[in-house]
This record gives sequence, structure tokens and C-alpha cells, in this order.
Amino acid sequence: QVQLVESGGGSVQAGGSLRLSCVGSTFSFRVNAISWYRQAPGKPREFVAVISSGGITTYADSVKGRFTISRDNTKNTVYLQMNSLKPEDTAAYYCKSATGYWGQGTQVTVSS
Repeated sequence: QVQLVESGGGSVQAGGSLRLSCVGSTFSFRVNAISWYRQAPGKPREFVAVISSGGITTYADSVKGRFTISRDNTKNTVYLQMNSLKPEDTAAYYCKSATGYWGQGTQVTVSS
């Protein structure tokens, strides 16, 4: 069973930056694609970005050009660098493994 732990959330002003981390507990983390999702209050969870085991990335249109997903397999960690943050980026952010495991989430709040 893979355990995923997110960190790095916080409160920032619009235009600011945050870097989220997702740490996996097992070796299999390295061979799985890892995704980031987010969920704002009263809204469904939505896809943000994904990175394959080989480093291929895909982004939601709403974050393209502002967010960057990357991974460091030596640390079993996937990062989400978020720049030029907007109030509409406010949400709980979750990482998810390709095998269906979710982390507990980390809150990001962007004020205008």
C-alpha cells in the first residue's frame, strides 16, 4: 500500500508562489505516474497536473504556464511549483498515484 503525504500549502497573496510536495512511502512510487488534483469548497475535485514515471507532464488549461510539476525519484517526491497564484487557485490540493491512492491534502489560500 502506498502512502502519500502532501505538504507546502499555506496562505499567499495573489501573484505569489508556493511549492507543494508529495512524498510517497514505497519504492513503487517511483514507477507510477503521480497527479495533482484540487478541490475548492462546494466544487468537484478537478485535475491539475500529472507526471509520468519518465517525466512526461500534462496540465489543466487553467494552470498551464503558471504551475510546474516535477519529480525527484531519489526522494520519492513529486513537486508542484505554483507561480502567479490567483484567488481562484484557492483549494485543497491532493496528490494521487496511478494505482488510486490519495494523500490527505494540503490547503492553499490565495487572497486578492
